[in-house]
Amino acid sequence: MTKPILTSAARVRGLAETPAAGGSARDVALDLARAAVTLLVVAHHAVLAYHRYAPPAGTFNRENLIWAAFPVVDASRAPVIDAFTLWNDSFFMALMFLLAGLFVPTSLVRKGAGRFLRDRAMRLGGAFVLSAAVLAPLAYYPAYLLRAGGAGSWAGFWDGWLALGIWPAGPAWFLWVLLAFSGLAASLQVWAPGALARLSALGAWCRVGPVRACAALGALALVAYLPVLHWVNPSSWAAWGPFTVQSSRVGLYAVYFFFGYALAAGGRAIPGEWMARAGVLARRWQAWQGVAGGVFVVFVAALIWWLTRMGQGRSAVWLDVVVTVLFVATGAATSFALLATLARWGHWTGRWATSLTRNAFGIYLVHYPVVVWLQFALLGAGLPGWAKALLVTVAGIGASWMLAAALRRLPLWRWLEPGGK
Repeated sequence: MTKPILTSAARVRGLAETPAAGGSARDVALDLARAAVTLLVVAHHAVLAYHRYAPPAGTFNRENLIWAAFPVVDASRAPVIDAFTLWNDSFFMALMFLLAGLFVPTSLVRKGAGRFLRDRAMRLGGAFVLSAAVLAPLAYYPAYLLRAGGAGSWAGFWDGWLALGIWPAGPAWFLWVLLAFSGLAASLQVWAPGALARLSALGAWCRVGPVRACAALGALALVAYLPVLHWVNPSSWAAWGPFTVQSSRVGLYAVYFFFGYALAAGGRAIPGEWMARAGVLARRWQAWQGVAGGVFVVFVAALIWWLTRMGQGRSAVWLDVVVTVLFVATGAATSFALLATLARWGHWTGRWATSLTRNAFGIYLVHYPVVVWLQFALLGAGLPGWAKALLVTVAGIGASWMLAAALRRLPLWRWLEPGGK
């Protein structure tokens, strides 16, 4: 029998004032979940240069903006990378928004909408400005050198960069979108508290069990994602100056963010009971992995069938829908499978685990120029694609981690890091 649903404000106030038992263990698992997804982001960008279907380098201009996703394209390829990036792309950024949403209710109640939004604007906005203004040009300079042949120079890069008419910001897009969602949450608290109360009710209904929550997340994500594909190409990106986002996934990411808010709005069951070592997620972590793996295999099979039919000029709307449904399903199932695995095994409290969780945000900020320059440095190396991919991934994580730890000693850098809780 479930407890009566309280008002959103009362439930979140209880969360802010009364810490649950076992809070340290649940927070360790959640912090490691955020760190694990960050490492997946680094690995994703590290291996793209060796993707079997990586596009030709092309030219450094706005008409060929594919270089923004593939700054370095190596002739050495690795056949397993396409499967890894497809699997990763199905869930990792959406899960980052869900994890970010989990910590919003507490901050909103503790700080109030005004202070919450001001802090988010200064921290996330400051990190975005740093990433877009400094780190992104550093990351994309090798993209220009690769496409300019022997005539590349810093001055030539800036001429080409400014001629784009936009300002590619790389992975920093996540920061401004997260800030926008945070602003929407703060606005709802002030102008539409009833909407947040309904989110709290949804969270209470989902907290009955992870299976119900996963099914609800998948259904809501499908409603937000499927209709958009009628008008928007799933791979297209919108850009306004440095503000870029994958057009078709804005609604999908919003669903994950506010679903995280809903789960935490009435008692933080996900960071508490579910993420405990003996919780319902941890006890069934192998089952979650099996379901997620099975859904992904079916998704890949359907995608291959769809691509084959498209290549033959035999497109079908029903098959488009099937592939989309399976894409959304594998994203939700894999997100819960990762949380379940970390609930069972992600309770490390040693020095390395602590350092990783503390520096995860910094790793996200600095990793892109690190991995791109490593890819560029290895262009002439006579190594197979899998060896280069592994080397860039390991070295990229290590170098980004050390750089983030060093920068974290600076007061300004620590100030930029969102507290998150």
